[in-house]
Order: sequence, then structure tokens, then C-alpha cells
Amino acid sequence: MELHTFANTCQKTSANSQTIAKLAPTTSQVSPWLTPLAYVLGRHFLLPFFFRQIRIVGEEHMPTTGPIILAPTHRARWDALLVPYAASCCVAGRDLRFMVTISECQGFQGWFVRRLGGFPVDPKRPSISTLRHGVELLQQGKTLVIFPEGGIYRDGEVHPLKPGIARLALSAESSHPGLGVKIVPININYSQPYPNWGTDVSIHIGSPLSVADYTHGCVKQDAKRLTVDLAKMLQQLSHHSSEMINHRFAEVPNS
Repeated sequence: MELHTFANTCQKTSANSQTIAKLAPTTSQVSPWLTPLAYVLGRHFLLPFFFRQIRIVGEEHMPTTGPIILAPTHRARWDALLVPYAASCCVAGRDLRFMVTISECQGFQGWFVRRLGGFPVDPKRPSISTLRHGVELLQQGKTLVIFPEGGIYRDGEVHPLKPGIARLALSAESSHPGLGVKIVPININYSQPYPNWGTDVSIHIGSPLSVADYTHGCVKQDAKRLTVDLAKMLQQLSHHSSEMINHRFAEVPNS
């Protein structure tokens, strides 16, 4: 009888531990030494050396204050360095936080990503904890990077967007009316599907969407409209970016 009771206790303890693990809050951190080092090395050495030219269009659209969601297309692993490269002049002094897929937070890459402000999300089943952390970051006025397509696509087409980005933005704005969350569409286009040395890159930054314009009471419909409009803007940027790649760049040196 005592053995049976002990076994039940162990099972309950194990179940409680699993429940606690599932409910553990999602967090993100920015290394005070690794992040600035990575950005400096990436901006001034790695990216200019690897890519032939990097052309950025639409820098004037980037907000400089308030909570921001950067919503870039996802075409290669290089995107995680090119987004800070494109945004650094506009959001100087503000560390970026990245919501990335679970697969990108594994192994050595995962160790690196987590210390640069990354935290994992399951695109198919995003946890409440992950979404809550994203909302908290926006409430604190942070800049959050979310790849709305949910994965890497190398065909140059804008794929259906995940609804989570709109719901997260609307949740943050609704919790603090007047918060002023902005979503900035960004298209990243490479001259080759699998970037290698000498590849050209074009980055188009679009006009920000004001999330407050989509808070009309029905969250489901608001999120749908916001997602549709974001997709349309990304498609427009993709079209312009493809034209630029096809006509090749003017000889503008990397900076």
C-alpha cells in the first residue's frame, strides 16, 4: 500500500513538473557584449564582404519611436543580420527582439540567436506564453521582428501570412489604447535563391501600418483585415524589389 501511494505521489509530482514547464514564461535576452559586437562585425565586415551590393529603399518609412513590429519576408538565414543592418540607422540604440521558429533556436545557432534577442515560436501551434511575451515587449515600447510567413521561402513569392502577428499587435494595442503599435512591411530579395559570395540584395521598407486603425471591436475580423493589408504591401514591395534585382543595381558601395 505504501509503495502504491509512493508511486502515485511520484506520478503527481511528474505531472505537476510537466505542467509548470508548459506554463513557464517565455523570455528573451540581449547580450550586452555579443549583440553590439555581432552588429558591428556584420555591418562593417561580414555583410559588405559577402554581398556584392546591398541596396536599401524606403528608410524614411521606418518609425524612430514607439513600439514597432518589423515584418520582413524570409528568404535566407542572412535575413537575421540584414534586418538590423537596414534598421540600425533608424532605431539606433534600440535592441531588436526576434520571434523565430523553434528550429532556428537549436544547437549553436540557437545559442547565438537567443543572445541576440531571439525567442522561439511554433508557427503551427504558437503558445500563449510566447504571444504574451511578444505583447509585453510591445507594451514596453520595444522593436520586435516577426517573419509573418512563418518560414524560409526561396521562390521569391509572398506566401500566406500567419495570423499570429496581427493578433499579437491587436492584443498589445487593445490592452493599452493609444500605445501606437506600428507594423513595418519589409521585403528582402536576393539575386540568387541560395545566396553565396557576390550575391546582390535589395531591401524595400514600406509605409508602416498603424494597428490602432484596425481596432474596431471584432478581433477576428480586425486581425483578418490587418493580415490582408500587410500581405498586399509585402506583395507590392516584392514586385518593386524583383524589378530592381532584374535590372541590377547602380554601383553604390556598401556602407
